[in-house]
Amino acid sequence: MLVYLFEQLTRSYSFFNVFHYLTLRGILSILTALVICLLIGPAMIRKLTAVKLGQTVRDDGPRTHLAKAGTPTMGGTLILAAVFVSTLLWADLGNRYIWVVLLTTLAFGAIGWMDDYRKIVNKDPRGIGARAKFFWQTLFGLAAALFLYYGAKSPAETQLIVPFLKNVVLDLGPFFVLFAYLVIVGSSNAVNLTDGLDGLAIMPTVMVAAALGIFAYVTGHIKFAGYLGFPYIPGVGEVLIVCAAIVGAGLGFLWFNTYPAMVFMGDIGALALGAALGVVAVAVRQEIVLFIMGGVFVMETVSVILQVASFKLTGKRIFRMAPLHHHFELKGWPEPRVIVRFWIISLILVLIGLATLKIR
Repeated sequence: MLVYLFEQLTRSYSFFNVFHYLTLRGILSILTALVICLLIGPAMIRKLTAVKLGQTVRDDGPRTHLAKAGTPTMGGTLILAAVFVSTLLWADLGNRYIWVVLLTTLAFGAIGWMDDYRKIVNKDPRGIGARAKFFWQTLFGLAAALFLYYGAKSPAETQLIVPFLKNVVLDLGPFFVLFAYLVIVGSSNAVNLTDGLDGLAIMPTVMVAAALGIFAYVTGHIKFAGYLGFPYIPGVGEVLIVCAAIVGAGLGFLWFNTYPAMVFMGDIGALALGAALGVVAVAVRQEIVLFIMGGVFVMETVSVILQVASFKLTGKRIFRMAPLHHHFELKGWPEPRVIVRFWIISLILVLIGLATLKIR
């Protein structure tokens, strides 16, 4: 929004030309989202507490979690508000990538909101139900995938880049739609499964979003893309603004979500942020790198799949409890230790992902 204003002001005052630089707008996007969260957060927590939108705790979970019952949830609303306001202020709203990321994020946030509402207000532990959730995720995930496929203006936009290998790209063709859908929906559910401890999901999300922002900047910059051997995709660099907004909003939310949490993200935040990471990775053609950098999300998801499969096939459990973070809690690890160690693993994986920028 402000891009257009600065464009007009530049005609009279050359100083405003500086706001056309993606790097500066990215920094301002981070700061804007961060300030919004810090300013609005306390009031939103009080409101959520007043209307009794408190967390319910599983009886079969770690006993230490019983004290968390009643902690306000649906705090993901704060994250989404900060991301949207910051992006609308600092992004070029004529860019198609901005809208596919924002609308996909909003759509998955709506699914999460309905699920949270059913669980908390209607006291239905199933939420909207697995089938209904999967149906709406499929609908919105396919919509985003189809938009990116039919909106592609060059072959590079539908090719799969293999990390660490400079000249290895796979032309996905129509299979791109299915692949993109799986990445978006899979990423959404993976982040949601990880969101089980205070701050556990939001910090890896911040780190992955920051790294994807760097990939977006490189892929959308013709000189950097050429130098680093990446396919140049015009316009995709603008996605950096959304990634920056997620970083700022995530850090702002972590201020209140760090152990012991004053508010929880809820499905509204986890499903939306996971979908946002997925659609950004598809847009910048870094799906495999997302798999690497989001390794914590992958581990959590795989632990659930293995646990369910093992129990159905053999009647035995592999882990004491799934997702994986609960396994370590039941082994006696204090919650902060689990959280920080998972953060450390995320940081290492993100650095490995960033290494693919040069090691090709």
